[in-house]
Amino acid sequence: MNDASNGAPRERRKPAARRSRPVTPSRGVAFDVLMAVMLDDAYANLVLPNRIKAAGLSTNDAGLATELTYGTLRMQGFYDRVIANAAARDIDTIDPVVLIILRLGVHQLLNMRVATHAAVDESVNMAEHFASLGAVGFVNAVLRRTSRHDLEDWQEFVTKDEKNDDSRLSIIYSHPLWIERAFRQALDAEGRGSELEKCLAADNISPRVTLVELPGFAETNDEVEGEPTTYSPVGMSLNTGGDPLRFARVRDGIVRVQDEGSQLAALTLSRHHDVVEGEKWLDICAGPGGKAALLAAEALAGGAMLTANEIIPGRADLVRNALKAVPGVEVVVGDGTEYGTAHPNTYDRILLDAPCTGLGALRRRPEARWRKTPRDVAELTGLQAKLLESALKALKPGGLLAYVTCSPHLAETRGIVEGALRKNAHVAELDAREALARVALQDVDLAGKDLSVQLWPHRQGTDAMFIALLTKSKN
Repeated sequence: MNDASNGAPRERRKPAARRSRPVTPSRGVAFDVLMAVMLDDAYANLVLPNRIKAAGLSTNDAGLATELTYGTLRMQGFYDRVIANAAARDIDTIDPVVLIILRLGVHQLLNMRVATHAAVDESVNMAEHFASLGAVGFVNAVLRRTSRHDLEDWQEFVTKDEKNDDSRLSIIYSHPLWIERAFRQALDAEGRGSELEKCLAADNISPRVTLVELPGFAETNDEVEGEPTTYSPVGMSLNTGGDPLRFARVRDGIVRVQDEGSQLAALTLSRHHDVVEGEKWLDICAGPGGKAALLAAEALAGGAMLTANEIIPGRADLVRNALKAVPGVEVVVGDGTEYGTAHPNTYDRILLDAPCTGLGALRRRPEARWRKTPRDVAELTGLQAKLLESALKALKPGGLLAYVTCSPHLAETRGIVEGALRKNAHVAELDAREALARVALQDVDLAGKDLSVQLWPHRQGTDAMFIALLTKSKN
């Protein structure tokens, strides 16, 4: 992985000839980020802010670069079908540089308010700068063919041969078929299968930036311009765009960027019942530290002590950085699957925010939908089961454990919880819905009949966070 994965500019191809018109800064940044994502397996949310800063983009240009990058990544699967039809060529035969330019152009033509001539001309200009001379005419021809039809026409055309609804929705909403089916199964299990299309559409909408104000540290805030979140009593949504780090309280770590669903997951554990001074809490998979910071503030307020465990030393450093504003938290490096054996019956409250596919945060990390495979689910569920078994060993009898994943995939959610319940007769599931209702500012629309909580972007406006509460008998 080269420096582009860390946000440094890629070394671009030498232009084929002298150019009189530079590429617009926002398009240049988007191109660089998409190149890093495609060729270096970089993450757009890590690369993009650094590239925006390095390019010195204005607020408007930064917003354009963000929409170009994330919008293109989200709709990549659909755009590739459009390009293949307009080019009369298989996508795999198109040079990666040219393909990225075409994806950016198609996004502007079909899903942005960019004039047709501007979208085509700017894309051709990019081809002149970054691709070979032979690619210039190809980009021009493909985009002009694309521009002859609107989004609805293309949706109908590229799905006309699909035999079932799953395939059609997968293409239109640009989700791999296996993910679309996983979402359908999860919604069907709730009796809300009719919401599938809304669910897929929500993944393709840019979420608002939400922040958490650490309790006891940021009770008043006259600097960050925002409004209360819908459900979280410690959350707020930014009223304006731009980099949240421009606010001193965010830089100091007492106001943090965090999805509202993550806030609710932590609070469902910390506020389930009154804290007894001297309680021991554990975040067993703490990296990168967002939920740990909120738990640490909650623990400090109640007189509890939090330990944050992380297996990867580099991620443990991220946890330490996230906790810099909250004193007294021990950060340890260790294997979570072995933690319970080393510390049996020790902790009053445990958060297991298990490593997962991240299918619940595809709107924030759109490249993940193209990288994850069903094989990842199989590998992760084995790890999740081991981590939950270890966490249960570390839990005191009568203690409380929150099993959390940022995924609605049933194998990663109910499957793991029910497996643990079958294996451990001394473990019982508690009502996470009732616990969430006590925490939330207003009623949360939850479906199904399970005791666990499944949040959804289309329903609650949060990431698709799953929360289950378990306890261990005292006998």
